[in-house]
Amino acid sequence: MAETPQQGDPETLGRLRVQDFLQHFQMVKQGAEAKIYRGHFLGKPTIVKERFPKSYRHAALDKKLTHRRTTQEVRSILRCRKAGIATPVVYFVDYNANCIYLEDLVGAITVRDYIASKQKSATDTAKLFALAERIGQILAKMHDEDVVHGDLTTSNMMIRQPEEELSLVLIDFGLSFTSALPEDKGVDLYVLEKAFLSSHPNTENVFKIVLKSYSTASKKSAPVIKKLDEVRQRGRKRSMVG
Repeated sequence: MAETPQQGDPETLGRLRVQDFLQHFQMVKQGAEAKIYRGHFLGKPTIVKERFPKSYRHAALDKKLTHRRTTQEVRSILRCRKAGIATPVVYFVDYNANCIYLEDLVGAITVRDYIASKQKSATDTAKLFALAERIGQILAKMHDEDVVHGDLTTSNMMIRQPEEELSLVLIDFGLSFTSALPEDKGVDLYVLEKAFLSSHPNTENVFKIVLKSYSTASKKSAPVIKKLDEVRQRGRKRSMVG
């Protein structure tokens, strides 16, 4: 006898319910791990991140991993907010459907776009130094809370309006995890360095300020910077061999 939706497991029912609800939202992006929707929830501009099942994985394993990633992402966001680090507000979490309802940062621009606009206009590049210092301070605070972002890029940092205040918000903690290991934090900085310099050519001096600010602000910076240097060396060796 065929199983009716009312008799299904909570995850299936949750996903059906969410699919019906998200018809009122606009899908703005689909990645390998999740779909991103924009709309309104409880009268507020909202971003919904929906982690969908992976057909290539065993169903039970996929369910466990997806739930774990959703839980870890929410925990990282809340841990950062508790420490005074700006992240989107979490409005609601549907663990059956693996959906996170987040504040939509209306009017904010990515740090990537901000840097590109300053480089294009070639005016007041000193503002990039102020931005770099701010980035270093925020990442230091995040790492001191033992939160590793996992996907640090200038596209995952937003600047609220007005831009001049450089009010930064960290987003997309989908690959984040908790770790006290300097190695993990060093890799986090290495990922940002690679992304930063590839997205923004000729900004080596700007990124040096990021690291200098990080070192000054973090209580645990010395072993992290040491690990960053080691990761750089490994990266160079792979490039030479490959």
